[in-house]
Amino acid sequence: MSSSVRGRPTVSSREMLQEAAFELFLEQTYARTTVDQIAQRAGVSRNTFFNYFAAKSDVFWVDLDDSLGRLSLCLRDMSVQTEPMQAVLDALLLVARDFGPSRVPWALTQYSLIGGVSELQASAMSRLATQARVLSDFLTGRGVSASVARSVSYATLGAAVAAAQDWASAGVGRGPLEPYLRSAVGPVVEGFTQR
Repeated sequence: MSSSVRGRPTVSSREMLQEAAFELFLEQTYARTTVDQIAQRAGVSRNTFFNYFAAKSDVFWVDLDDSLGRLSLCLRDMSVQTEPMQAVLDALLLVARDFGPSRVPWALTQYSLIGGVSELQASAMSRLATQARVLSDFLTGRGVSASVARSVSYATLGAAVAAAQDWASAGVGRGPLEPYLRSAVGPVVEGFTQR
């Protein structure tokens, strides 16, 4: 007896929706694109769109959400012998290995679209706050005071965002993300380690 799966595979539908959205954003701008248009272009229903994304702005963040979802796993796997600030840098560098010259998140190459739309800015800030909580929880779990943990988290993520933007804007010769991240985040971590 064979079991059959109905509908499109999860990854396929999500990727199709993302591709359809990106095409439409480029053709007619983010603001003029509706969820209904995205669903229609992808050949799925509006309800299917909302099975994968809570809002239109979420399609920008698929690559980043997938990789940053690994951050807490990387932190969890850090040796307790590793100094907490160094563990944060090491975990971020592990996540950065997901990105190379041919895999640049769309949100980083099309951030001019993000900068002009408050919904996208709010979406970005929400993700930043979530990742800051992940880092802060890790650090407080390792004995760092809550106020220092929050400072480290936001400073580290700010440096990581700057590194990612520099990397993305470097064009085809950009190479991997990891050295950009090490160069930007390393001094932040070092500064907090020495305090």
